Amino acid sequence: MKWVKGFLGLVFILLLIAGIALVVLINPFGASPLNHYTKDGNLPLPGLTAPVTVHRDAKGMAYIYARNMEDLILAQGFVTAQDRLFQMELTRLFASGRIGELAGEKARGLDVRMRTLGFYRHAKKHAALLNNETRTFLQKYVDGVNAFIRNRAGNIHLEFKLAGIKPSPWDIVDSLTIIYFMGWASAANMESEVVAQMLLDKLGSAKAAELFPLNINPDDEIKADDNPTKSDFKHAGLNLTFDNALFAYSKSGALKIGSNNWVAGSELSPGSMPILANDPHQEARILPGPLYPCGLIKPDLRAVGVTVPGFGGMVIGRTAHVALGATNAYGDTQDLYVETIDPEIPDNYLEGSKSIPFEVIEETLKYKDKKLSGGFREEKIIIRLTRRGPVISDVIKGLKTDKVITVRWSGFEVQSPSIGLERLIECRSVAETRQVLGSVNQIALNFVIADAAGNIGWQATGKLPIRTQAEGLVPYVVESATDNWTGWIPWDDMPHAVNPARGWLGTCNHLTVDRVYPYHYTTHASPTYRYRRLIELMETPGKKTVDDHWAFQRDTRNLMAQTIAPIISRALLTYDDTKQMGAVLADWDFVDSPDQAAPAIFQTVYREFALLVYADELGEDLALTMLNNWYFWQERLQKMVLEDNSAWFDIVSTTDKKETRDDLFRMAAQKAAEKLAATLGADPAKWLWGKLHVHEFVSPLRRSGSGAEWLGGGFHAAPGSGETLYRGIYEFSKPYKIKIPASMRMVADLADPDKILAVLPGGVSGRQFDPHTTDQVKAYMNGTKVYWWFSDKAIKAHARHTLILSPN
Repeated sequence: MKWVKGFLGLVFILLLIAGIALVVLINPFGASPLNHYTKDGNLPLPGLTAPVTVHRDAKGMAYIYARNMEDLILAQGFVTAQDRLFQMELTRLFASGRIGELAGEKARGLDVRMRTLGFYRHAKKHAALLNNETRTFLQKYVDGVNAFIRNRAGNIHLEFKLAGIKPSPWDIVDSLTIIYFMGWASAANMESEVVAQMLLDKLGSAKAAELFPLNINPDDEIKADDNPTKSDFKHAGLNLTFDNALFAYSKSGALKIGSNNWVAGSELSPGSMPILANDPHQEARILPGPLYPCGLIKPDLRAVGVTVPGFGGMVIGRTAHVALGATNAYGDTQDLYVETIDPEIPDNYLEGSKSIPFEVIEETLKYKDKKLSGGFREEKIIIRLTRRGPVISDVIKGLKTDKVITVRWSGFEVQSPSIGLERLIECRSVAETRQVLGSVNQIALNFVIADAAGNIGWQATGKLPIRTQAEGLVPYVVESATDNWTGWIPWDDMPHAVNPARGWLGTCNHLTVDRVYPYHYTTHASPTYRYRRLIELMETPGKKTVDDHWAFQRDTRNLMAQTIAPIISRALLTYDDTKQMGAVLADWDFVDSPDQAAPAIFQTVYREFALLVYADELGEDLALTMLNNWYFWQERLQKMVLEDNSAWFDIVSTTDKKETRDDLFRMAAQKAAEKLAATLGADPAKWLWGKLHVHEFVSPLRRSGSGAEWLGGGFHAAPGSGETLYRGIYEFSKPYKIKIPASMRMVADLADPDKILAVLPGGVSGRQFDPHTTDQVKAYMNGTKVYWWFSDKAIKAHARHTLILSPN
């Protein structure tokens, strides 16, 4: 069958090439062969006040030289559109609920959810509130994008023609919509609330609380055992298990943003200046990756780093004065609400005895339909909202009164004149950067910061509500007009630190507040394995070089396995049928290397073990729903394994026996062996992790099926796991192909005047067949050093192309 798939893939590629040849001949946008664009010579750029120079290096990365900020951002919009316009269009369509215009009616559910949440709707309101500086910044960026679209200079992406769509003008609302979408998608608490409610429905408060997340801050002196899990949650008895609409919302647009970042102070760095490291974890399988790098240079500013295509400036990188890195803080900015429909007036909802009409919004969806003369079919939908937010569930029946679920997000309620992110490139110190971050309301991130004066800092962003119920793990039952959000956590109380005594700061999506923090911060935080490993590495004696930090980002020691694998090994060595697997684990160094069998045995056995622990009492569907949310259960299950006395180890359906933890490990190993042998052969020593744990790079034109491998960056055996600093998360229900890897790795040494060590998963360009779409894949996988150039001398020495953008 492999040769058949290969033949079909070859046929697909030949047909695609034939189509490209036709497109080259008839494309009204004038696409040149192989999707090239203008990198040298001169091009007009209306709106400039003076010429702008764009150097591109061997990676295709642009370094933009302008005389003032407005020209700089205008040119950035133009250059970004050269490289990433099709990617920008896909993101815009997705976030604004218009993907059906590309994908047809099969995207209806997604478009309905995006319209209901209303990122574009709220971005439009926000645009009217912006101050002149922020509005000008955003407008200049989209003016540059539109100049590229309007003049078709250097060729519009071939992908537009192949997808059957045309690029349309951009507005500042589009840029804001992307920021709103990213902010929403990084706030993952909603999924945890749905899972928690399902557990409450199934088990009741006391039993469900045994499974609720265990969030630990390794820097907290108070032990987790001293803070028992709350078991008296006030909740509505709902049946959400089969509410497909609500469950879809909990998954919609979830970017699952993770990340590691840290900064070492001057005393820990050989050059006596801080070194900052950052590797954001995002959905980075789709080429060229979600982040866009470039250099932005004018007489009084020099910034080299990345931003999100569709939004100007620099969010991660360094300037002449500061370096920045960001991770997801997972601050809880979302709440679900159980609302009661007025039984007397179904178009109203109740707040206590008060009946209030639903706010009703009508939206028009468009679906691509080649059968119609205009190419699109339209459908009108109705969105209902309460004072808290939009209705996102079906009507929940079977109760005394019909209920619906609404969702509330702080990002929609804290619109301010500045986005904050657009001002980062002009900051000159840790203190100034922290002040600017106070305006970043729409996304909850952990920024680590370093400045040229030797200061280091960490600051969490976003607006988090102060709740009357003191936590946000389960949906809030609306029983009156009293608002459960009574205010916002004051900026001075948001998690932060400056110049700590230990000389370094870092975050790995873990819980960063201590047990006496006066506000609810989150119930969705990463297990501590990555951050504990970072502590081990950073607290080894001696100064840490750039190469050390680069190696730390690729570190694959698994501290979860180091804790649990010896227990599994001892259990498996007891039995003849699992002894060989136990011996492999016993010899393991706990490094998740692709050429070792132990990581594969550990991951598969522990996965089967988790299913055995939970599926008999929860049912397989609910168990998988919970287990797909890694942060919800990993620390809790480890605690159960270590204590070895949990009633959850007993399989309730076997009434003649009470199973133990080690019984389940043996049963899990038997299941794992059967599955591994079916795909990798009978010898456990040959069950190599790299044969299961693979990184696939795909083209947006062909993400799966015949031809996908030809158009993408191929399959690569991948080290690491979800528990290592070298991140490679897979979906629990779809093992073991990587879903969330690093979307960039960067190490910035403020003592180095010439360069920044950084690599992308794919490349700079988002154009199919452009070599700069995949030219960094090999370096990304094998650790070869790639650089962004910082000084004028280095930029000019490595320039391979020079383009002059001129005013009309």
